[in-house]
Amino acid sequence: MKSEIRLLGIDDSPFTHFQKDVLVVGTFFRGRNFIDGILSTKVRKDGNNSTHKLALMINNSKFRHQLKAIFLDGIALAGFNVIDINTLSLITGLPVIVIMRKYPNKENMYKALMKIGYGRKIAIIEKAGNIYKYGRVLYQMAGITSSSAEEIIKISTGNSDIPECLRIAHIIASGIVRGESYGRA
Repeated sequence: MKSEIRLLGIDDSPFTHFQKDVLVVGTFFRGRNFIDGILSTKVRKDGNNSTHKLALMINNSKFRHQLKAIFLDGIALAGFNVIDINTLSLITGLPVIVIMRKYPNKENMYKALMKIGYGRKIAIIEKAGNIYKYGRVLYQMAGITSSSAEEIIKISTGNSDIPECLRIAHIIASGIVRGESYGRA
């Protein structure tokens, strides 16, 4: 696999309880060293439109024909707007790799989803499949094998355990909304 594989890292911005729509930023990278562009969209806080909005953002981008994989920072955006990674992979024709720093507490997450009436989202989370460990990160994937996903994670990781395209998407999204970036991707 080429060291300058074209990748898209997607992360949401910080948001408040009162917001309806949340900014989502995508950074288009060559491997881990070069950022070539930025994409953005908005998704509904705790909504159901993240898969559709990401697919539109990606497929309508001038960068689409060069992309080889999509990285997501977790399986949900804007709270509980859960991304169907299998559908996103099918609609875009691209592999999707979800990166996590720690193993999610599914029991607590499912209880919270049931309590607020979002139980149907549990099926989307379960459909994402197994969680794997590579180095110091965890990941899920769609449209790609675990060995290929791990090779892409390795190629895209530079200054931290997180792929650079995700790290920079996080910095940009938080910087735009808060006026200054903060936290870890």
